[in-house]
Amino acid sequence: MSAPSRVSAVAAATSNAALSYFEDQFCYETDCWDVHDALHNGPHDFVLLDVRGTEKYQAGHVPGALDLAHGKIIGSRMAGYPENTLFVVYCAGPHCNGAARAAVRLAQLGRPVKVMPGGITGWLDEGFELAIGR
Repeated sequence: MSAPSRVSAVAAATSNAALSYFEDQFCYETDCWDVHDALHNGPHDFVLLDVRGTEKYQAGHVPGALDLAHGKIIGSRMAGYPENTLFVVYCAGPHCNGAARAAVRLAQLGRPVKVMPGGITGWLDEGFELAIGR
């Protein structure tokens, strides 16, 4: 009998553990389709932040997103938003950890936050258009 593949060498989680894990992911992230739908059809009940930096933002961003680099997320900048404002953050795509860095900063400030893991790459992969400039 041959050795198990690298896929099956570590047993899968129990169904209950997998259910909990995958359900919990929706508390931490949202996808490009859901953001697109909310931006176009409402309700628009979150603030979308492009955390890549101004130069990249101006070159192309998700329509409706605000330009706020992850390194500039500080308490004084966020003070203008009600405490319960949900922030959705994105960066270049799954190869970039800027969105996770932004999410950490927002969570440290006590702010509700979700990541859009596909970022610009995912947005374009879905066939959605970008806005150019400010």
